Amino acid sequence: MKTIAAFLLALSLLCHVYVVACTSAIVGGHLTPDGRPLLWKHRDTGTEHNFVARVAAQFPGEADFVALFNAGDTLLREAWIGVNSHGFAVMNTASYNLAPDTASYRDMEGVIMARALKSCRTVADFAILLDTLPKPLGVQANFGVIDSLGNGAYFETGDYGYTIYDVADSPEGYIIRTNYSCSGDSTCGYGYIRLQNAEALIRPFVEAGKVTPETFTECLSRSFYHSLLGRDMLDCTDRWIVDQDFIPRYSSSASVVVDGGVMWTVIGYPPCSYVLPATVEYVPAQLAADPATGRSALCDTVVARKHEVFPVKRGSGQHYIDAVRLKLYCDSCRSVSLDNYREYRDRLSRGDFRLGGGHD
Repeated sequence: MKTIAAFLLALSLLCHVYVVACTSAIVGGHLTPDGRPLLWKHRDTGTEHNFVARVAAQFPGEADFVALFNAGDTLLREAWIGVNSHGFAVMNTASYNLAPDTASYRDMEGVIMARALKSCRTVADFAILLDTLPKPLGVQANFGVIDSLGNGAYFETGDYGYTIYDVADSPEGYIIRTNYSCSGDSTCGYGYIRLQNAEALIRPFVEAGKVTPETFTECLSRSFYHSLLGRDMLDCTDRWIVDQDFIPRYSSSASVVVDGGVMWTVIGYPPCSYVLPATVEYVPAQLAADPATGRSALCDTVVARKHEVFPVKRGSGQHYIDAVRLKLYCDSCRSVSLDNYREYRDRLSRGDFRLGGGHD
């Protein structure tokens, strides 16, 4: 009986890790073609469906913003990555080595980020917000923030304080965070292998000084490179891949890059989706919530594709990827993404912020 109980506990912990992992990065402007910092979040969550929405300021002094929300969040209460009309952007990854997981007041990250998007203009403003909010904050998180002044930083944040890691102080010019904090207990946390995957994949772009949103949405978020094995599993000829320690995971629900005022969004399971841009002025219909379902139409399509890629439904089926079907979707969606980047950048260069359209 004790053996069974231990096994069930271990299994429950494994499942918990599986659905809450995220991978993220802040890139300094000197590594990007236009000199602006980038903020990236590859989101993993137990919520398969999400959507993008604009939130208008309700009171004087508030900012308008655009953000990613969980399906069903009709009050737009919890933002998971977003950018506001001042050019301030914020996102988070959960951290599992800042404090014992015993707090009764928790899971306030999305609420705090929505508040930050309403009120902050700069990275410094975010620090002031954290300082002035009532304690405990109800968070264990790595908050990533950038602003229109070119600043970028991670705030490794617990209930009663935070440690700042400024991208300007990084010798590499960028910072990656997964699900542990550098200021926390180095024997705990998750995402160590994913961080090494991301480091290896971003390196050629960093060396060339040409890190772009495509680096993240079309390379890192579609890559099945495994740093311990030293290869991309999609380069193999095997029909089946075991879904373990890649950046894209069964639980992946979006890949989003904030570049200036544009939120380049790959909604749903990223290898089976394509990028569309959203701004404070406009959200494409494919990303917005359908009033009847509360879900994004494109996300519905992508989630259905994901379940084709993970076709085994019994037992541990969610750990097994059909590599043949995955490659088909990954390649075709990457092609659509690259077309969309070209098309929408041309529109943005002409000042057309009502982006509209897009490929289905």
